[in-house]
Amino acid sequence: MSYEVIARKWRPGSFSELVGQEHISQTLLNALKSQRLPHALLFTGPRGTGKTSSARILAKALRCQVGEDFVPCGKCDECQDIGRGSSVNVIEIDGASNNGVEAIRELRDTVAYRPSSGHHKIYIIDEVHMLSTSAFNALLKTLEEPPEHVIFIMATTEVHKIPNTILSRCQRFDFRRIPLTQVTGRLSEICKADDVTAAEDALWMIARQGEGSLRDAQSLLDQVITFSNKEITLDKVIEVLGLTDRRLLVETIEALVERSTDRVVDIVVRVFKAGYDPRVFSQDLLEQLKNLLMVKVSGKRYNEVVDLPQVEIDQLKKIADTLTAEDIHLLFDMALKGAEDLPRAQDPRIVLEMMLLRMSAAPRIQNLLNLKAGVAVAPTTQAPSHAAPNQSAPPQNVAPQQSAPANAAPQAATMAPGSDSEKWLSLVQRIKKVNGVMGAQLNNTFLKSLDGKTLTIGIPKANQFLVDRLQDNEFQKKLRNYLRTYWGQDFQIQVETGDSQSAATPVKLKEQKQQERQAEVRKQVEDHPLVRSASEVFKTKITAIKETK
Repeated sequence: MSYEVIARKWRPGSFSELVGQEHISQTLLNALKSQRLPHALLFTGPRGTGKTSSARILAKALRCQVGEDFVPCGKCDECQDIGRGSSVNVIEIDGASNNGVEAIRELRDTVAYRPSSGHHKIYIIDEVHMLSTSAFNALLKTLEEPPEHVIFIMATTEVHKIPNTILSRCQRFDFRRIPLTQVTGRLSEICKADDVTAAEDALWMIARQGEGSLRDAQSLLDQVITFSNKEITLDKVIEVLGLTDRRLLVETIEALVERSTDRVVDIVVRVFKAGYDPRVFSQDLLEQLKNLLMVKVSGKRYNEVVDLPQVEIDQLKKIADTLTAEDIHLLFDMALKGAEDLPRAQDPRIVLEMMLLRMSAAPRIQNLLNLKAGVAVAPTTQAPSHAAPNQSAPPQNVAPQQSAPANAAPQAATMAPGSDSEKWLSLVQRIKKVNGVMGAQLNNTFLKSLDGKTLTIGIPKANQFLVDRLQDNEFQKKLRNYLRTYWGQDFQIQVETGDSQSAATPVKLKEQKQQERQAEVRKQVEDHPLVRSASEVFKTKITAIKETK
């Protein structure tokens, strides 16, 4: 006898064996017991969820003469014929290959004939959405008013392709994707019955690849059993099906949470050594981050919203306890951006590497929140300026220049303290307030010497054009008056030219003081705790400081 694959061998034979569709089986059983079964039923849902099997079970329940309470025995000739698809009273039609109007006309001509035995003649039309428009139109009248002994059962995975005129004549039953826990349980039963040793995490991985389809999961199990010689482990499942190791995904998330660049680099190397597809790995990482978020926000109800083995849920819960929901959102958004870039990349490996490294360097949301909270109390800490909040002010040890009216009277005659250069700078600034032209000319000179009552003014070679102006009698007369007013003495003025790199002209002194002030402000800014925190969180450095006015 030829080998029978698991999907056929373990096909459900009664409503109690139907996995994950309790709402369907209970409704049909109640309809049978209360004699309220409609003459046209439409089974719709994803592939491998039990649509055709339910149609056959319903046919057995109607045709079996041995079973009780509409539970088919599965052993009588009628049940055996229906299971093999050879019953003359249960006609199965493949809508994909019999989609023309001629096939439906032939069906319509045979509907009137009564069954050879029993009370019901059943037509099962699989993949009914493949019928042509003309075929649907030919079926309308028969579907609306069939003979009392006829029952139509139609199955489809694409209900949106069926005309509304057909839908309105059928009672619709929606099959759902089967939860992974139920698929895993069914696979475990099959392994025990067939003397196959299987680890629970390996069966869960197979069930996950089935994507809610029990038939797909059974086909994968058949393949893995053949490969592993009836000893199924997680490593063998990963190897034969080419899947991403779930343990590696958890390690990846742990490394991202710890912001460990070294571990991330090691994981990238392992990913490509194992030959994982970067696109598949990124999608699996996205799904695992989604699971992590659901575990975080669902509280104790995580078993209801996350379809994972308990061991993996415990690992995610441990990681989630160290994070905020916003942290997980940030990681998910960055992973999603990377996954969107992968299909467009010439070398997906580069995108995956940069995505993981970028995620490992991302700031923690809690650090940002702490930084934000610190801004509110910044004025009471060591702020870089002593102005009121949201205002700019110079450092405390640098006195801001006070503006004076143009016609202000000269101040009291006192010589400014300090070095000769500072005295000259103070004098020039006072003169500029009352005589801007003279002040601008003196701004490019320096005090070369001050000997008794002789004041020697130096002019750099670059400004020799000022020599004649400063030697003018009227200019010197005004300057002596300013000297008597501000310094309280009368001086003889001499003008000399010279090129000194250290010539402390008021312009250079002003630039020097401005540089010193900027350096002090920069130091105050860099030493401020908020700025240090921001630099640490964002991994940045200060490139420029701008004062607002």
